[in-house]
Amino acid sequence: MKIREANLPDATAIAKVHVDSWRTTYKNIIPDEFLNNLSYKRREELWTNNIPRGNVFVAENDAGKIVGFSSGGKERSGKYEEYQGELSSIYILKEFQGQGIGKLLAKPVIKEIEKSGINTMLVFVLEDNNSRLFYEALGGKVIDKVEVEIAGKKLNELVYGWENIKNILDK
Repeated sequence: MKIREANLPDATAIAKVHVDSWRTTYKNIIPDEFLNNLSYKRREELWTNNIPRGNVFVAENDAGKIVGFSSGGKERSGKYEEYQGELSSIYILKEFQGQGIGKLLAKPVIKEIEKSGINTMLVFVLEDNNSRLFYEALGGKVIDKVEVEIAGKKLNELVYGWENIKNILDK
C-alpha cells in the first residue's frame, strides 16, 4: 500500500471513494434516500477545491488504484480552543478496511498538523459509526457529544480529542 500526497488529477478517484464509503459506512445510520443521492460530481468539485489547500493524502493499492484518503488541518468549529488541529476525514473503501490503512492515512495528516506548530487534535465521528473504535485505539478520548442533523435525522456525533498528537505517531 502506497500513501502519498493527493494531487488534482486524484479528485475523481477521491470522490468515488468518498461517496462509496459513505454508502457502506453510514448504511442504516443515515437515511438511504440521502446516501443514494450523493453525487460523485459534487464530491469531485469539493476535492478539486480542497486538494490545492494541502494536507490531503491518498492510499493506493499495488495496482495504483486509490482505495482511501485522509485530510485535516486546523480545527474548524472554533468551539474547542484547547484542540487546535483536526483530522477531518479518513475514508477507505469497505473491502480495504481493517488492514491498517486508516493508521497509515492518519499519520501524514498528523505530521503536517505538527509541522504547523500544533500538538493537539480532535475528530468528529458519528456515535453509531463503528469506526469510532479506530479513534479509541489511537488513544482518542471522548471530550464532547454534539447533536447533528443529516437528511432530517438527528444523530449524535462524538468528539474525540488528543492532548498530544506525538502519542499517535508513536503507536
